[in-house]
Amino acid sequence: MIRVLLADDHRMVRTGFRVILEIEDDIEVVGEASDGHQAVDLARRLQPDVILMDVEMPGMDGLTATRAITEQNGPAVLILTTFDRDDYLFAALQAGASGFLLKNGTPEELVEAVRVVAAGDALLTPAVTRRVIATFATSGSPRHRPARLDDLTPRENEVFVLLAGGATNAEIATALRLGETTVKTHVSRVLMKIGARDRTQAVVLAYELGVVRPGLP
Repeated sequence: MIRVLLADDHRMVRTGFRVILEIEDDIEVVGEASDGHQAVDLARRLQPDVILMDVEMPGMDGLTATRAITEQNGPAVLILTTFDRDDYLFAALQAGASGFLLKNGTPEELVEAVRVVAAGDALLTPAVTRRVIATFATSGSPRHRPARLDDLTPRENEVFVLLAGGATNAEIATALRLGETTVKTHVSRVLMKIGARDRTQAVVLAYELGVVRPGLP
């Protein structure tokens, strides 16, 4: 079972998410929080697999709560908001969120997002990827390349570049003519070596450092 914690200051929203998720045989809602402080506390006590986190909540907001949770190596956090704003998007990524989903999505998208982040992957939709690329395309010179990138083997560097372009494990396997199990091992090693929590942070880091450039294949 995928154990989910809901964090939103509106009870009706939490109830709606609970109904959508608990229809599924593999998902269980284990708790609800109405603000960031409760979310941090319940994350520690209940140890869910995924937290659905609202951004704007009284007291401690969702972004601050996300940072507090991820700094303690807590569960994956999926940011849910009605606000399609770049400042929320990048603040969520910087806080360590594993995904970013708008509340106007479909129930099917919500369920799939929970499963994706519970599996240890990041939810980086094509729309989000385009906005990350656009931001770094206009941000000027890339940051200095850190020494830890030199620890990547040639094959790991190939995987890193494809991963940064938004390729799935299956697409990387096809491009490099490798098995998906081998690709999964390479991805894990890449994330460890570059110091990224998940694929989302790896993509952001790749564009920040100029490892990949907007418009290049």
